[in-house]
Amino acid sequence: MPTPPPTGPLVTRDGICAQLRRLGVETGETLLVHASLSSLGWVNGGAVAVVQALLDALGPSGTLVVPTQTADQSDPAVWGKPPVPEEWWDRIRATMPAYDPLITPSRGVGVIPETVRTWPGALRSAHPQTSFAALGARAREITDGHATDCRLGELSPLARLERRGARVLLLGAGYDSCTAFHLAEYRIPAPRVRVGRPGPGGWETVIEVSIDSDRFDELGHDFERDRPVVRGRVGAAEVRLFPVSDAVAYAERWLPLHRPRTEEFLHPRV
Repeated sequence: MPTPPPTGPLVTRDGICAQLRRLGVETGETLLVHASLSSLGWVNGGAVAVVQALLDALGPSGTLVVPTQTADQSDPAVWGKPPVPEEWWDRIRATMPAYDPLITPSRGVGVIPETVRTWPGALRSAHPQTSFAALGARAREITDGHATDCRLGELSPLARLERRGARVLLLGAGYDSCTAFHLAEYRIPAPRVRVGRPGPGGWETVIEVSIDSDRFDELGHDFERDRPVVRGRVGAAEVRLFPVSDAVAYAERWLPLHRPRTEEFLHPRV
């Protein structure tokens, strides 16, 4: 069968940068970006052009941050997308490579974060499941010190982004992918979960706050209704821009009312 023609619009590096600037992205600021390449249209240069455009908009004094999560660095007993046979579990635990920020690929976050992770000069945080990668002037201060028993809480890059006045850019991504909301889960009553993963000394188990993006789309809808959110388009993608601190503060109030969770141990699924 013939290859179907590409669907537009045609999107270019300079066009993305110009549209981001019109939306209010400022030189020198720090952005936490969640992005969907396919939502933009036909991008000349693909993910590389998108990252270049983001760096152009931020300038040499700005900082680009993306999630580079690795949910597969976990116990195969809790895998659900897809599950693996139970008779494999012990062998998988014994042979799974430990997380290495330099070579462990991100998983489930898209090609743009993976492009940032492998970009010359990129730095990546130390958590083996919920790392962030950063490029730019403040990359080290944001990624350093990510505690390996604090996925998305006070000792993670999210808290540093909040304190430094960073903003979230949803570039063709929905609120269900907004990691900033997770920081609020560490500030309200929340269940704990046992998390298994490979470590430098072999298989290890840590106790963590349970994180869950369930109903984040509803949370985002109400947040956008009640708080100032810049909205626009880049290419064909819907874009939203807002402060990390606003999102966290709103989620701290919204989650206990709309998604109450008791203090208990849960069994995670990934």
